[in-house]
Amino acid sequence: QVQLVESGGGLVQAGGSLRLSCAVSGRTSSNYVMAWFRQAPGKEREFVAGLGRGSVITRYADSVKGRFTISRDNAKNTVDLEMNSLKPDDMAVYYCAALESVVIATSALPYNYWGQGTRVTVSS
Repeated sequence: QVQLVESGGGLVQAGGSLRLSCAVSGRTSSNYVMAWFRQAPGKEREFVAGLGRGSVITRYADSVKGRFTISRDNAKNTVDLEMNSLKPDDMAVYYCAALESVVIATSALPYNYWGQGTRVTVSS
């Protein structure tokens, strides 16, 4: 069983930065595809960024390319999401997810494990 715990959310002004972290316990995160999703009020959960098991392959939603970076710290067994140039449209609850696969899925359905989420608020 894998447990995921997100942290790092908060309030930030538009144009600012935040770094989210997902602490993985139970198994090594490198055994999984890891991803970040987000869900704004009244909207479906959407893919933000994904990281392959070897930490070489990444995938990003078009809306965050060039602004967000996903990375893995094997020593700490965490997966981070560095978010820069934040916009009001980025405001959502952000979820960490783990997938037992070799392919980064952009749909939430296949993911096996989820964290409880961390809220990001962006003021304009």
